[in-house]
Amino acid sequence: MSLKAPRRAVFAALALPLLLSGCISLFPRDKPVQMYRFGDRAPAPASSSAPTLVLKGVTVFPPAAAGDRILTMTGSESAYIGGARWVTPASVLFDEALLRAFDAPGSPRLVERAEPLGAPSTLRLDVRAFEVRYPGPQAVVQVRAVLIRNQDRTLIAEKMFEHDVPASDNRQGAIVAAIDQATGQTLAEIRDWTGVNAPAR
Repeated sequence: MSLKAPRRAVFAALALPLLLSGCISLFPRDKPVQMYRFGDRAPAPASSSAPTLVLKGVTVFPPAAAGDRILTMTGSESAYIGGARWVTPASVLFDEALLRAFDAPGSPRLVERAEPLGAPSTLRLDVRAFEVRYPGPQAVVQVRAVLIRNQDRTLIAEKMFEHDVPASDNRQGAIVAAIDQATGQTLAEIRDWTGVNAPAR
């Protein structure tokens, strides 16, 4: 009996490192993920336009860029920036930035369907590109905007908007700043274009 106890102790000592090596959740080796936002900066001043209501339609976003990862393109190859995420999906942040752009004084009032307000037209956005392109890196935001008359569902106007902003460095912070700038410039142009083309009634 006196020989068995030490053997058990030796076996337990040898087994402990093996058990701990499988406990990945207790001892994670993944690098921490940096979280980012865009669209928080104050919108550029709106060009003077007659006050009008515009209904916010659905914003269509490319599936590869709609989530919380930052999409990059090198030629025809796509990838995501490792260790970086948006705090919420990019499509949600984009819509929040859109509403913020229309909050600027002198801009049309962009209303959502839940608001009990009649609007003579609807603004629909089709985001064609929301990515970082290499070599560069360069942030690219491309959006097709369409204005529809609500009374008869006819087309009022449509236009493609695009802004390409080079990042100051190939670092996450600089890349996010370039995306933020490209988004802000694009949305400011869409807002002013909407103010010119949307009917007042």
